[in-house]
Amino acid sequence: MLATKDLDKTLLVIGDSLSAGLGVEPENAWVSLLDTRLHNEGYKYSVVNASITGDTTGGGLRRLPRSLKVHQPSLVIIELGGNDGLRALPIPMIRKNLAKMIKLSRAHNAEVILSGMKIPPNYGETYTKAFSNIYPELAKAHDVALIDFFMDGVALNPDFMQSDGIHPNDEAQPRLLDNVWQVLLPLLQKTQ
Repeated sequence: MLATKDLDKTLLVIGDSLSAGLGVEPENAWVSLLDTRLHNEGYKYSVVNASITGDTTGGGLRRLPRSLKVHQPSLVIIELGGNDGLRALPIPMIRKNLAKMIKLSRAHNAEVILSGMKIPPNYGETYTKAFSNIYPELAKAHDVALIDFFMDGVALNPDFMQSDGIHPNDEAQPRLLDNVWQVLLPLLQKTQ
C-alpha cells in the first residue's frame, strides 16, 4: 500500500447512488475497490469520491467546479444521468449538462471517462433510445473515453441487485469495477 505522501495524482469520481455505494458496505463499493486496485497495481493515484445519492447531471454540474478546484484531478469519471432518465428529464438538458462537465474537466487538464447509462423500456422507445445515445454521442463529439454501459452484467441479474431492483449489491461491486477498469487502464498507462 502506498503512503498518502507517495500519491501524486488524483482520480475524481462524480456520480450518483451507484458510485456513492448506496446500500453496500463502504469498503465493498466499487470506488473503494478501485482505490485498492490502483494502490495494489502501483498507480500513484488517490481516489476522491464526489458521488451523492439521488444526484442528477444538473447537481453534478453545480458541484463539479469546486471539486476540480479543490482536488485538481488528473482523471475524472462522470457517472451521472441515471436519475435524470428515471425522472424523464429533457434529453437536450441532460446532454448539455454532461457536455459542460466534460468541458470543465478538460479545462482543468483532466482526462475524462463518461459512464454510459440506460433506462428501462417503459419510458417509451423514443425517449429510451435518445437517452442511451447521449453517452456515445458525447464521447465521440468530445473525444473522451466511454464505458458503454456502466451496469453491464449487473442490471438484469437479480443476484447482483438489491431488493429495490435498482441498486447493485455488494456482490456486484467487483463487476462494476471491472466495467470501469477496462476503460480506465489505457488512460492510466497513458498518464503514468
